[in-house]
Amino acid sequence: MAFMPDEPERTGQAGHPLPELPDYADRVLTLTESIPPGCVLTYGDVARRIGEGGPRQVGRVMAVYGGAVPWWRVIRADGVLLPGHERQALEHYRAEGTPLREPGGADRAARPRVDLRRARWDGGWEATPPGEAEARDALDPALREAPGRAG
Repeated sequence: MAFMPDEPERTGQAGHPLPELPDYADRVLTLTESIPPGCVLTYGDVARRIGEGGPRQVGRVMAVYGGAVPWWRVIRADGVLLPGHERQALEHYRAEGTPLREPGGADRAARPRVDLRRARWDGGWEATPPGEAEARDALDPALREAPGRAG
């Protein structure tokens, strides 16, 4: 997806414009941007949805380019918060109403995990904002017919 002059430009963590993205990275970030608030996909889910790579490749894209997209919506398969970004991710999850599993037992230092069973997005597109339909269709035409978020 090439950026058009009237589209907002993705910027890196320092606010500088990112260089032209490799196609794979662009597809990962486009899918990440389409995940609704309160929902998540795993790194492996993203790879399967775009039909290329695997969890490690998606993780690498997110590490290098993900600062300009809702990175907290792409998670590990075990629901553990991204190491080094736990506090920031938790703030986003709570603000968006993402289902969490609170830690049990006596370990007060333990952090919540994302409840993947309840938070995983199934690819429903009924809430797709205007202008994103073309990007969605380019990712995976089969997802167009998917129902809304699983609950």
